[in-house]
Amino acid sequence: MIGLAYLCPTPGVQEGPFSLSSLANYGVSVIFFFYGLKLNFEKLKAGLSNWKLHAVVHLFTFVVFPIIVLSTKGLFQTDESALLWLGTFYVAALPSTVSSSVVMVSIAGGNMPAAIFNASISSLIGVFITPVWMGFVLTTESGQYDLAGVIGKLALQVIAPVVLGLLLNRRLSGFAKWTQKYLTHFDRIVILMIVYTSFCESFERRMFQSLTGPDLLVLGGLMLGLFFLVYGLISVVCRLLGFSREDRITALFCGSKKSLVQGSVMANVLFPANVVGIVLLPIMMYHALQLIAASVLAQAIARRNSAITE
Repeated sequence: MIGLAYLCPTPGVQEGPFSLSSLANYGVSVIFFFYGLKLNFEKLKAGLSNWKLHAVVHLFTFVVFPIIVLSTKGLFQTDESALLWLGTFYVAALPSTVSSSVVMVSIAGGNMPAAIFNASISSLIGVFITPVWMGFVLTTESGQYDLAGVIGKLALQVIAPVVLGLLLNRRLSGFAKWTQKYLTHFDRIVILMIVYTSFCESFERRMFQSLTGPDLLVLGGLMLGLFFLVYGLISVVCRLLGFSREDRITALFCGSKKSLVQGSVMANVLFPANVVGIVLLPIMMYHALQLIAASVLAQAIARRNSAITE
């Protein structure tokens, strides 16, 4: 999609109710409607009891992550590096990803109900907390940040479809399960459309001219380092709190992951169109690297658990 945006940016910058960017926004609402359709009140209520685990996951997701990146702001002085730092801080402020967190917890043998609960709640909390964090570092041309407006747009695009799906869960949950395999492909198509349209605008305005190959390698190394730093801190905290093996696994994979879906959706609301592409670079790198690292770690934990059991 990035290559296509570079070669042919014109379709991605067109505007209108049936433009690619508008269709992508409609698709996001459909994704979150079906996401709500797969939830149910009983599972959400059952997940509330393990409050220590929930506290660790969400404190790392929404507090520790941003504080770590915020402490590095002084190291990025030029305009180009400042935008990459903004994108990195955006990564830190995002909620946890849902599907891959649950998959990794399943592979490693963690607490699955808690993983589903935390990943789901994280996405909803992020609609409110991520814009608040970004308000500390973002300003509009008038010098103000319209927090209420941002949250309102995200609530309409994300929360409203989720609530509608949740209300229709009992009637249509079977339909949601039947469409699951098709929805996976739909999710990916929507994300690809968002990535394409975001980068079209940036290429059209020549935002990437100053970035080099070594810059991207350094950024990738920093994203991987951020993942392992948070992963290690969570591990230490879980041991200090005496978490069970299952709860520790859930905290590790739910607290260290970040959502590309939410990141793509919120970026179009939070940032000017001309910088969305470059700001999305860190989350795209973090997303890809976290999948690789988490997959290796989850399988290693699973093999170790299997050896202990035998």
